[in-house]
Amino acid sequence: MTRPARLLLVGLDDPEVEALKPRLPADLGVVAWPVVPPFRLVDGELEVESASVVGRWLTVDRVVFHGVFERDLELITALALWRGPCLPDALGLLDLRERIPALARTLRATRFGALPRGLALPPGTYVSGGPAVAKWGVWHCGEDKARFTGAFTPAEPSVVEPFVEGESVRVCVIGDEAWQIRLVGRPGSEWLRSIHHDDARIEAADPALVADARAVCAAFRMRLGAVDYQVGRDGTPHLLELNHAPNVTRFAETREAFLALAAAFAAAPS
Repeated sequence: MTRPARLLLVGLDDPEVEALKPRLPADLGVVAWPVVPPFRLVDGELEVESASVVGRWLTVDRVVFHGVFERDLELITALALWRGPCLPDALGLLDLRERIPALARTLRATRFGALPRGLALPPGTYVSGGPAVAKWGVWHCGEDKARFTGAFTPAEPSVVEPFVEGESVRVCVIGDEAWQIRLVGRPGSEWLRSIHHDDARIEAADPALVADARAVCAAFRMRLGAVDYQVGRDGTPHLLELNHAPNVTRFAETREAFLALAAAFAAAPS
């Protein structure tokens, strides 16, 4: 007897899992893990441990991977080797997994990549010619960042870029839709801006930024992504990074678009 198809959800929180389930085909099995699950790839078949029965292994037919984990490289590599249906594209995830190489690849795809970068390597000291920002850590979220002028001594490999006064915006692309979000900093550290600040908001989108964000996502075969830009006081945008897992809980609009995209992906013919 042919078994029902099975969808693996990785990284979604319970509210999004429960909101997605009623939109899925009734005969589609669902395994949901909020973290990287135990998995194995054997003879071209991807299997994952049941989320409810320890030691029970389930064959997976489709995967929605929506998260950033410090130890997810093995699973992303397995998804790319598997070559089954994956949202986002597994090879795109692999290309973006390590932050510094991902930035180098992303800068090839944007119109707004003129900002000069440096690479600070331990045990040396990096001397900047002006105000700069160092970002360290190679997994996608990185470890931290620091603003400095003059000398910086890295504890691990760090990207260094000039500090640009201006506004921070994120263009969130989900399927055929896109939004521009104004990021806001905390008092006392305004330059560290976040989508999670209460004053972060969706604003009128700059068509040039939306077009660029779509081109960047397409270069990695990604149907969704969030591209961060720093727009200088002179109006010049500078790409900072591409996030493969855009936040889908902060704004109702992006949440609905993600759920619709994931449901359509799950129901698409194999």
